[in-house]
Amino acid sequence: MKKNLKEKLKKIKLLMLDVDGIMTDGRIIMNDEGCETKHFNVRDGHGLKILQRFNIKVAIITGRQSKVVSHRARDLDITDVYQKVYNKKEVFEKILKKYKLSPDETAFMGDDIVDIPVLNRVGFSATVADASDVVKKQVDYITGHKGGKGAVREVCEMILQAQGKWAEIAARYEFLK
Repeated sequence: MKKNLKEKLKKIKLLMLDVDGIMTDGRIIMNDEGCETKHFNVRDGHGLKILQRFNIKVAIITGRQSKVVSHRARDLDITDVYQKVYNKKEVFEKILKKYKLSPDETAFMGDDIVDIPVLNRVGFSATVADASDVVKKQVDYITGHKGGKGAVREVCEMILQAQGKWAEIAARYEFLK
């Protein structure tokens, strides 16, 4: 990990996420009755739960309104869920005030042009391998994984490693010997 990235990641106390294209692969599936489904990655969810165990907050900021997102957030114990957001920067500022954080203590993952105002304000910005090219030019880090395919987990692990918490996780799950 580059030293500059590691220094940014050490400060992170809050990870904010877009949904479609970040927590999911961007597909929205609707049946004949208009019921929506999305594909979430279980490893991404586990990464978020591990972050929370180490007192790193997680928030969702998405432009769409979806019951599926509410269900997933509840499943992951994410209480800061902002849906149908047209100005993500305003919500970002609201979250900063709520938790008394500075921008450099926050991270955001987004994949499209609506996310750029927040990506440009946070201490660490990331996008996914299949993001819009214009977004890729704006961020600190581009994941090796596509949206909904482990990209969130990748960033969670980076934060935990930079903050020196990975050894404790490894000991708990007995995977480093």
